Amino acid sequence: MAAHPADDHASGALRAAHTAEAVRRRLRSPHHSYLRDFVYGAVDGTVTTFAVAAGAIGANLRSSVVIILGVANLIADGFSMAVSNFLATRSDRQRRERAGRDEERHITIFPEGEREEIRQIYAAKGFSGDELERVVDVITADRARWIETMLQEELGFPAETADPYRAAASTFVAFLLVGFIPLVAFVVRAMVPGTFDDPFVWSSALTAITFFGIGTLKAPFVDERWWRSGLETLAIGGFAAALAYAVGAAIGGIV
Repeated sequence: MAAHPADDHASGALRAAHTAEAVRRRLRSPHHSYLRDFVYGAVDGTVTTFAVAAGAIGANLRSSVVIILGVANLIADGFSMAVSNFLATRSDRQRRERAGRDEERHITIFPEGEREEIRQIYAAKGFSGDELERVVDVITADRARWIETMLQEELGFPAETADPYRAAASTFVAFLLVGFIPLVAFVVRAMVPGTFDDPFVWSSALTAITFFGIGTLKAPFVDERWWRSGLETLAIGGFAAALAYAVGAAIGGIV
């Protein structure tokens, strides 16, 4: 059976990524993806902003109130999420740095005990005899490599931690840019009266498209079919929006 062109292309790209130089460059400078932070901010920004709009419309509030509440939510919640992500990411980095200092102290105080830990870690990976001892000697000959090995193999820390500033910026930018989409129809109608007869209908449609788009964006990075990832994100966001609308309608009826 003839190979599919797409398979040939993927095979060629895979070979190019595994040349000696490509592997050396990749391992020397591991790249941290901030996609999680972007998707996190984009989904939450869209959900919360549309929830504000849905709740306000459900409570029969004016479009101007929707815009005011929506923009206030974008700024306040976006900043809050960015700060929370910054603190969480920085805490992860600080925990890793503290663990590194602890491991360095342990190596200084009781090096043989730490060598034994390296020995058992690599014995569990299948090394034995003289080969195992050579591995232990190579790793423990360089203190920085020794500490890094303990951090990853014993304590489970990743090889690279995210930059807290970039993580926070990714979340905040995504929250603002993508989270503004549910308000577009309301803002355009306010600026150009008569543009949309029912801005909430347009807002709902744009929000649904946004949810689906966010899902398809993350699909290649999580090895999931684009349509399944899109529908999953759409379903989660749609449920949150429907819940907000129902709460707004209920409170509007009471008030």
